Amino acid sequence: MAMKHTKHDSGRSEDRNGNAGGNGSRLQGKSIAILATDGFEQSELVEPQKAWLDAGATVHVISPKSGRIRGWRHDKWGDEVEVDHTIEDANSDDYDALFLPGGVMNPDKLRMREDATTFVREFFKKGKPVGAICHGPQILIDCGVVEGRTVTSYPSIKNDLKNAGARWTDQEVVVDEGLVTSRTPDDLPAFIDKVIEEVLEGKHAGQATA
Repeated sequence: MAMKHTKHDSGRSEDRNGNAGGNGSRLQGKSIAILATDGFEQSELVEPQKAWLDAGATVHVISPKSGRIRGWRHDKWGDEVEVDHTIEDANSDDYDALFLPGGVMNPDKLRMREDATTFVREFFKKGKPVGAICHGPQILIDCGVVEGRTVTSYPSIKNDLKNAGARWTDQEVVVDEGLVTSRTPDDLPAFIDKVIEEVLEGKHAGQATA
């Protein structure tokens, strides 16, 4: 079972044993929304979530349903994570950045939901950083925000992104005006660090015009 984090007014986190989350404070005072549903690739949600909590951020899991959602680990169901807010209750104004983890099922379900694509578009309209890894960029296609952008992704959706007008490149992490994309869980260390950099930079004018 994934470690449960409890939230505090300070914006920091503690685990169930009361230990402070991590030894960094680069993201103190910042907040990141993770949009996901059942079938997210487990490492692609849990590892960034932990890293950003350790860096001092408030990190909330946003989902179409309340309660818990279950991850996918390689070729079978994995652990559950707690949902902090439903999409209906979440407000993009409360967050400095958005993260879209991959998994085959997760983005495929979310891209079919108007509330999910509307939530994603709000971050682009406001010029806020958005990170997407593996199959996560599929959601961006349905949001109409990849045309003219340089991105990467899991190779199997390369043509989907190119057909939507994106410039696809095979790199571990690609940044285009606040949009951060990566290919696979192997790229997580570079992806996590780059998202931190973009959050610290703040809003991006080029993102707002996408």
